[in-house]
Amino acid sequence: MENRTPLRLAVAQPACVPLDVAENARAHAAAVRAARARVVVFPELSLTGYELDAPVVSVDDARLTPLVEACAETGALALAGAPVAGDHIAMLAVTGGGATVAYRKMWLGGAESRRFRPGDAPAVSDVDGWRVGLAICKDTGVAAHAARTAALGIDVYAAGVLESAEDAAVIDERAGQITAAHRVWVAVASFAGSTGGGYTEAAGRSGIWTPQGEVIGRAGTEPGESVCVSIG
Repeated sequence: MENRTPLRLAVAQPACVPLDVAENARAHAAAVRAARARVVVFPELSLTGYELDAPVVSVDDARLTPLVEACAETGALALAGAPVAGDHIAMLAVTGGGATVAYRKMWLGGAESRRFRPGDAPAVSDVDGWRVGLAICKDTGVAAHAARTAALGIDVYAAGVLESAEDAAVIDERAGQITAAHRVWVAVASFAGSTGGGYTEAAGRSGIWTPQGEVIGRAGTEPGESVCVSIG
């Protein structure tokens, strides 16, 4: 679409307090304000941490108010991770108007399947003429997920992930596979710090890749870092 404006796209890896949705929403809000981006992607289960027994987060949860307010101030769409009703690992779409469930993870990790159910369909968010395909962690390593999402006509493949520091290379490998196969922008928000499930040291290194596979923005390994680029 030649008439669309460039998209300011950010990936953020805020510090996360286990199970403290209120504190984590405030950290997400600070990241949104700092990024000044149109779309801000956050890691898998970013609002609770990777705590597989975390209570579900409803879209009208008052604890999300700081994040809603930050999105209202900046005009941002925040894509944040949380467990939701129906027992899904989900990506919430948060704007100044509130939160909705944008996507439910389709491919679950081993321990996750003891509690959660897989989502049944890929999803896309439309933002100012840009089509942003959504993914969560293991989805990114399943070629069929990227193919089904790309078939919906996407410009960006946006994922929230969690990898251990020793598996940090997985993020780059998967991003490279997706760009090579589908020639789309890839934005990966990768958990930093420590969290449940044995992730004492998460990888961080959130990044944004061009459709040609070049990394044009990269965070470090520490919580609180983010990267923002203008694409288009």
